[in-house]
Order: sequence, then structure tokens, then C-alpha cells
Amino acid sequence: MASPNPNRLPFEAPILEMEAGLAELESRYSNASAGQSPDAAALFEQIRRVRRELATLTRTIYANLSPWETVLVSRCVARPQTRDYLNLIFDQFIELHGDRAIGDDQAIVTGFAYLGDQKVMFIGHQKGKTFAERQASNFGCAHPEGYRKALLKMKLAAKYGLPVVSLIDTPGAYPGIGAEERGQASVIAESLLQMSLIDTPIVCVIIGEGGSGGALGIGIGDRVAMLENAYYSVISPEGCATILWKGAEHAERAAKALRMTGRELLKMGIIDDVIPEPLGGAHRDHREAGANLKSFLLRALREIKDAPRSELLDRRYQKYRRIGIFFEGSDGLETVAIAPTEPKPPSTLAASANGDVEPHRAGD
Repeated sequence: MASPNPNRLPFEAPILEMEAGLAELESRYSNASAGQSPDAAALFEQIRRVRRELATLTRTIYANLSPWETVLVSRCVARPQTRDYLNLIFDQFIELHGDRAIGDDQAIVTGFAYLGDQKVMFIGHQKGKTFAERQASNFGCAHPEGYRKALLKMKLAAKYGLPVVSLIDTPGAYPGIGAEERGQASVIAESLLQMSLIDTPIVCVIIGEGGSGGALGIGIGDRVAMLENAYYSVISPEGCATILWKGAEHAERAAKALRMTGRELLKMGIIDDVIPEPLGGAHRDHREAGANLKSFLLRALREIKDAPRSELLDRRYQKYRRIGIFFEGSDGLETVAIAPTEPKPPSTLAASANGDVEPHRAGD
């Protein structure tokens, strides 16, 4: 069992209390064993029983998290971040910098890497852990140059026939005046369009926060998944609460209304899979969390990497055209699906986008 997490989450109080008791028992057992005390055998059995109870308690609590508690887990500072997963499951990472226009946004990390024996283009948000790192990366909130950097690297991947792996962990795109002056909205819109047309497999995973257009800006893919305790939403709970109920203190109510958890989004067909986390969340066992993520990425790439490119683009297009489910009422929720009418195929869409957008194909 992992050691108690110093970054306490409010609902983990019973778990931490039991962990403290277990640590005390283990200390007593260690002393008893060293002194060959007759109490050692009884202490050993007590430790085994407490460990079973602790595992059951942790499993019960995490299986019944509210949407707001899921948000708290996704924001836990001990949770593995993009660079942690780079070290855990990727090899030979070569970082690529800059957007060829403004500079290098540290909120988005890009570069070549190996996933097993498959070379990929890696893209991901990075929040940082120390205060200096968080300042440098704007707490994971990317500027326009970050999205331009990511898009350039995706086009480079398509040129050389490499799949793209995108890890998403951001509360949203950077909301400052400078970012807006440099075209934040238009850059994200351009990224959405281009990612729908880039002629190479794309796998996206929300590993923590998936907030607003900041997440969507690198989130259009052939496979989209979420870690079990991540969230994916059009707006943060606090932002939603401030708009609808005039105060961030209603964030818990907003989190429930937004239906932002993996289970809800999988039901609505917005994501393709929910990746299980270690018992007690990814912050308690980085290695197991990395192994689960790697297993999903390898499986997803295996399923799509050999698909004919025209078929890949068509499936990607239809995947997003099918998203259109909403709920009405608070009791006895009614599901209504909005079916698109005669959707244009990707080739038609590309030709009609101001007459100058074409799919980026290998060898271009």
C-alpha cells in the first residue's frame, strides 16, 4: 500500500486515518519482529486485516465520487503530469520548440518519442509542479503560440507518417488580453479544423483537467479517452457557477449539471474509453497509472494505424458529426439525439474552407 498522500483531499480523511493506524501497526510489528516478541504473529494478522479493510474502504469511496470530488482529484498536485508520463512510458523523447512566429509556450510540450517500438509525435499540456514551473507554463493555460506550435508539429507528423499522441491537462486556454490580441480564439478554431483533416492517426487522452477550448485545441482525434478521475467540459465548474448562479461557491452544483465525468461522457458517446486508475487515484501510484495509459495507447494505435487514410479521415469526421445528445428535465431525464442531415465528407469540407484548406497527407 502506498504511503499516505500529503496532499489531502477532503473526502480522503477516513482513508488517511486508517493509513496512519496501519503505519503505526507496521512500526510495532517491525519492533516486535526484531525483538522476537510473541506478539509479532498477532500483529502480522492484524496488519493483513487492516490492509484488506483499507483497500475495501478506498475502493468504496472512489467508486462513489461525486462530480465535484472527481474535479478535486483531477486537480491534485501529486497527480502525474505530462512530463511524468513522458518519463514513465515513452522513450528517446526529443523536444521540439517554438511556433516560428512568437516564441515557445511552455504550457504545451511537443516532440518525437517512441511508444514501445512505434515512433510518435507527442503533444501535451504541462502545468508544472513548483511555483516557478507553474509560472513559466501559466498553470497549463496555453497562449496562441502554444496551439500554433502543436499544430505545426502535427503537420510535421503527417508529413512523415507518424501517429500523434496528445495528452490533455488544462483548466482552459490562457484568458489574458495579450493572448486575445494575438488571436487566441481564431488559433483554436484553426486547430480544430486542421486536426479534423490531418492525415495521420491521432489519439487524445484527458489525463487531468479537460477545460473548454483549451482542451479542444489539441483534442480532436480518432480515439479520445479519459483517465477515470479526469473531467472534460465546455467550462470549469467555477466559471459555470459564476455565470449561471452568480458565484463560484455553487461550483459543486455546476459540476453535477455539466455531466463532465468519464462515465457520463462515455454514455453520451463524446469519448471512446475510460482508462482505469490505480486504487485511490493516479496520484497514489504513478507507475500503475502510466502502465494503464500505455496499454490504452498501444491498443488504440494498433486499431487505427493501418487504416486507409481516406477511411481514417471519414471516420474521424463522422465521429464528431454524431455528437449531439442533450438532456431535458431534472427528473426522469430524456435523451434526445440530434442526427445531422447529409453531412459533407471530409474532402468536400476541406475544399469549402475558404478554398485554401486541404488534408495534410503523408509526403506533402
